[in-house]
Amino acid sequence: MAYNDRDYYRPSGFGGFSFFPPIIKNLLIINIAVFFLQMILNNISFGGYPGWYIINRYLALNPLTGIDAAGQAYNFQIWQLFTYQFLHGGFMHLFFNMFALWIFGIELENLFGSQKFLFYYLMCGVGAGLLHVFASPIFDAISAPTIGASGAVYGVLIAFAMLFPDRYVFLLFPPMPIKAKYLIAFYIVIEFMSVGSDNYVAHLAHLGGAFFGFVFVLLDKRHNFNIEKIFRSIKEMFTSPGSDTKDKFRKPPRAYKEKTIEDAEFYEINAGNKKEEVSQEVLDEILDKISKSGYQNLTEKEKRILFEASKKG
Repeated sequence: MAYNDRDYYRPSGFGGFSFFPPIIKNLLIINIAVFFLQMILNNISFGGYPGWYIINRYLALNPLTGIDAAGQAYNFQIWQLFTYQFLHGGFMHLFFNMFALWIFGIELENLFGSQKFLFYYLMCGVGAGLLHVFASPIFDAISAPTIGASGAVYGVLIAFAMLFPDRYVFLLFPPMPIKAKYLIAFYIVIEFMSVGSDNYVAHLAHLGGAFFGFVFVLLDKRHNFNIEKIFRSIKEMFTSPGSDTKDKFRKPPRAYKEKTIEDAEFYEINAGNKKEEVSQEVLDEILDKISKSGYQNLTEKEKRILFEASKKG
């Protein structure tokens, strides 16, 4: 894949919300909507448990072991690797994640295409969650459910730094331009130095998202993954024959072809020096039998008659 670069990076989203590429726009909408839903549910109790506890227990990324705030064992579920990415602990948590997604993600979605970008974003979030779940018991003293899109966003950051390393990003504080590769490298170094600190920030998740993103971009530069084709192949694997009109035009499976197609054998004409006259009625019956049950169900005599008739005709 050819990756083009420019000298300066100016986010293109200032032209209005309609100018956002579809995945970035939908991710912003979903994350903001879920955040407002969290605020509503936080003020409601369910069976004596506050809403925030229910959300954390079933949708946040739970540790593999340990005891939660209600004295129960943590409830890790595989779907939490996806759902935790859309939950946030406060307005500033949401704001900075969505701001970074907007600033750096628009360029990536325009480059990757929407399907590929969505796959990349979610993959980085899942990778971030996996590293956090399995490595946090070793490095982090604090055990708690994890929420936030930061892992996926760090995947976006690392991809931007790799694909547009010399693009200048204009900082607000201090007001100065800095190349993307230096700015994002600085963030990664800070995350490495912060692993194990008791500040309730999932630094391992940030590093996990960056790591999986780094590996994906390296491989993608070499192989240029066609995510749409991969998804289509997976869909065809789980599509039962006859469930789609396209199935009518698919090639028959190998076993079917071997059963219904048979190579015609060569027969010596006038074998045994006996010439046998065959009426048109007999030929019609043989042809009708082929149309109903296939050539392989003809008798040896019928095959010989058909062969000799074809030579005469």
